[in-house]
Amino acid sequence: MSRFLSSRLSRLGTYVPGEQPQDRQYIKLNTNESPYPPAPLTEEKVREALWQLHLYPDPDCRALTKALAEYNAVLPEQILCANGSDDILSYIFLAFGDAKRGFSFPDITYGFYQVYGDFYSVPYRKIPLREDFSLAPEDYFALDSGIILANPNAQTGLALELKQIAAIAEKNPDQLVVVDEAYVDFGGESAAALLPEYDNILVVRTFSKSRSLAGGRLGYAIAGKELIVDLNTVKYSINPYNVNRMTQAAGIAALQEDGYYVDCCKRIMSTRESTKKALQALGMEVTDSKANFLLAHHASIEGEALYRSLKERGILVRHFKDQRIRDWIRISIGTEKQMARLVAEIGAILE
Repeated sequence: MSRFLSSRLSRLGTYVPGEQPQDRQYIKLNTNESPYPPAPLTEEKVREALWQLHLYPDPDCRALTKALAEYNAVLPEQILCANGSDDILSYIFLAFGDAKRGFSFPDITYGFYQVYGDFYSVPYRKIPLREDFSLAPEDYFALDSGIILANPNAQTGLALELKQIAAIAEKNPDQLVVVDEAYVDFGGESAAALLPEYDNILVVRTFSKSRSLAGGRLGYAIAGKELIVDLNTVKYSINPYNVNRMTQAAGIAALQEDGYYVDCCKRIMSTRESTKKALQALGMEVTDSKANFLLAHHASIEGEALYRSLKERGILVRHFKDQRIRDWIRISIGTEKQMARLVAEIGAILE
């Protein structure tokens, strides 16, 4: 780093994305992308948007916001679009956190929560999951901080029921409860249904996983009007044009072709369950994931060793060095053919 970097930034730990090696062709099961491409209409609308790239995109994303409001049965004033859900999370830490107001989240969850806390100097508390990686709702009752819950949870795939999220919101009436629903379309329940009753809930969604738009970068928030006004204050202080024309067009098209993506999600869930059974037949312990990935481990091999062995065989999975899950690997769900290859290679490694 240069001598010009501020001392504050020089001490920061950054988020580490899943690796993207270019040295060979891999079966890529490490970043929780969809194995299926966008639907035809999405491609068509993106091509049409190319002809207007000389013009700035609509900063309010009005057409997309209207479509999202209709899809989620809320008012347009309850929607905010952004450059991926990471953008929304950044706004949340900036808008609702400061030196005196922090956030609490699980010790095993999406790594960006800690990164944003450090970046914005917002204090945070990590609350340990249970031994089986499940979250105890009572651990989040009557806290003196905001709460961020990935549901289903990143890394574990485990999901809370709506009544459990409602209980957390009810026990923290003066605290913001953020529900990060990046994986909700693979078997979870959306907390958006709780918004009419709880004005302290803010839902974060993304098109990256279930809408095959990880490369398009589109996320959005659903919340009460006042919270959306707060987030817009941050957005218009940083980058009003944060969602480009092509992405806005792709988002609208993806909502219009909802049936295609629902079918893709069903295929992914089916593949997830068959892969889970196959891994268990190999003697692996696998979480009851409601996401588009599985967290798994085998008692006879360290997580990093299994990750490296699979990489040598042309398959990328994710390994985390966190103490509690360092002997586990996270496996994104690919096509049936890709997952069959994964199971076969793991079987060969374990032999």
